[in-house]
Amino acid sequence: MPQYRFAIVGAGIAGASAGYHLAAAGPTLLIEREGQPGYHSTGRSAALYTETYGNRAIRALTIASRPFFEAPPKGFTEHPLLTPRGTMVIARADQRLKLEAALAESRAIQPAVEGIDRARASALCPALRPGYVDSAFYEEDARDMDVHAIHQGYLRGFRAAGGQLVCDAEVTALVRDGAGWTIATRAGAFTADIVIDAAGAWADVLARMAGVKPIGLVPKRRTAMTVEGIGDFRRWPAVIDVDEQFYWKPDAGQLILSPADETPIEPQDVQPDELDIALCVDRVERASTMSIKRITRKWAGLRSFVADKTPVAGFAPDAPGFFWLAGQGGYGIMTSPAMGRIAAALAQGRAIPADIAERGVSAADLAPARFA
Repeated sequence: MPQYRFAIVGAGIAGASAGYHLAAAGPTLLIEREGQPGYHSTGRSAALYTETYGNRAIRALTIASRPFFEAPPKGFTEHPLLTPRGTMVIARADQRLKLEAALAESRAIQPAVEGIDRARASALCPALRPGYVDSAFYEEDARDMDVHAIHQGYLRGFRAAGGQLVCDAEVTALVRDGAGWTIATRAGAFTADIVIDAAGAWADVLARMAGVKPIGLVPKRRTAMTVEGIGDFRRWPAVIDVDEQFYWKPDAGQLILSPADETPIEPQDVQPDELDIALCVDRVERASTMSIKRITRKWAGLRSFVADKTPVAGFAPDAPGFFWLAGQGGYGIMTSPAMGRIAAALAQGRAIPADIAERGVSAADLAPARFA
């Protein structure tokens, strides 16, 4: 059987970004259960780069990732990874206190975020229904992300550094064997010194297979759809309800809508629920003058969280050589440069890179031992 230093299970954004930074450190294998990498969560993401989203650790990881996105290494991509968009968070009169608190929290991280009145909100997005919005805030520096270019850039760099990608390779058994691991897959068997569990919604499933205590990962369904835009919609910012009951944003000549649902569900090739579609349409029509007559496409993805909604990266305390890289939730794309570097450092027994640690992210924040 081929022997690797690192075997990463899962070639979505978590596994691909870790592999990108690990391949040069020794023989590295990237194992993907599907016929193509990123089939599940990564390939279904409507990613937006915003430094005001998520908890303290997520925001720090996002800010630490910005230099990579703005100036990626030579050969990573031929196209910009970030393009201007802007994000507007809106509130009705009964949501005003929630918006004021969210604005204060956002400004503590990104002082350029500005509170705006309903007139300014309507100017930014003329489709807002008159009288619906009481107050809002605007993050001009939020950006659209080219998810495909980011993911493919990691995979391209991984291969260039000597990494091997194997698809259609669902793991069927994972056994600790002496000083390393034997990984049985539908594409053959492999051995590795270290197994990195980047299996997304299936991360706890893989851990149980290896006899490792799960971390309580909960996959949650997120529904999305596209519709035809109206007016000059391509210039609109992303519009998000302060209670995260819905959002819309321009994307590739259409509007993406979502009810921002987080429905716990078993890991699977998840499909949209018609009730969530109907709820989304109702909420968007209440908040805007848009009349949704036809949905051009609908889909669902899985966002996987642990209890504190902070990613997990580190060696399992109960299994030598088993490394967790899971729980990125809906933040995996925008934090991937920082998380990829962190995973590569910790998997080699090194400290978190200094520029990330300076943002207040510690190994203890991410360690699976916090669930012991």
